[in-house]
Amino acid sequence: MSKPTAIFLMGPTASGKTDLAIRLYQTLPVEIISVDSALIYKGMDIGTAKPSAAELNLAPHRLIDILDPAESYSAMNFRTDALREMAEITHQGKIPLLVGGTMLYYKALLEGLSPLPNADENIRQKIENKAEQRGWTSLHQELAQIDPISAQRINPNDSQRINRALEVFYLTGKSLTELTEQKGESLPYHLLQFAIAPEDRGILHQRIEQRFHNMIKQGFQEEVEKLYARSDLNIHLPSIRCVGYRQMWEHLRGDYDLNEAIYRGICATRQLAKRQITWLRGWKTPIQWLDSLENEQNLQKVQQAFDLAMQN
Repeated sequence: MSKPTAIFLMGPTASGKTDLAIRLYQTLPVEIISVDSALIYKGMDIGTAKPSAAELNLAPHRLIDILDPAESYSAMNFRTDALREMAEITHQGKIPLLVGGTMLYYKALLEGLSPLPNADENIRQKIENKAEQRGWTSLHQELAQIDPISAQRINPNDSQRINRALEVFYLTGKSLTELTEQKGESLPYHLLQFAIAPEDRGILHQRIEQRFHNMIKQGFQEEVEKLYARSDLNIHLPSIRCVGYRQMWEHLRGDYDLNEAIYRGICATRQLAKRQITWLRGWKTPIQWLDSLENEQNLQKVQQAFDLAMQN
């Protein structure tokens, strides 16, 4: 092949990606790179379903625990870091196995990124101040005047994305839509792409609910309490807006009781899974689907695809 090989193992939350990745690590010459916008944060272990110390000892994952929750991380940051790790793995004569459910990161890797400006905390704070005075609905209407395509795509309640779209315009004088039409470099790898999920969506919902209750038993509330006690963290940070953390944070803030936080966390996780599946259903490049309940068959399918790729 003219290009080195890499494997994508994608899928919604609670679909069994980590378990399959560990088994692949044990049977194929691969090194694992995490593709997850929550697993990057230190001290956020239970609520992110981060692989345990025993699992990481068995199958190390790169790009886990690389940032403090007070820090920000973009798709551009991920692409830079992932390409570096992939090059290192390839240089070692092994295959990068990228595992996770942050679909925007995969898209950034595949297609490259448009030349968007870096975040500007002063501009972001000014937008936050305007939102406190006028409300996010008003700022969404402002965005609709500047960039109607982005405004149509962004929910009026999605403060984070409204903020970013306005920030881009304030910094460059160009709309987010205009800038994102300028693509960067594509990924220089031959890809084997897999997506894992239960064929029955109800099974995924059951897994999500059971896992969330298990997180509570493991001390998820106590984990968020430690974050809540920090003066440098707030609900507007990407780390605290992660599914589950936001709902537990709001509970600690007194917005609702623990049972309501659990219910809202489960619902938010289901919505996340739905968005992830929607991304995958519309994926532009070929994906081989795996059923979460077929453990041995999944291992064989990936191995067969890998063997075939190595022969070509």
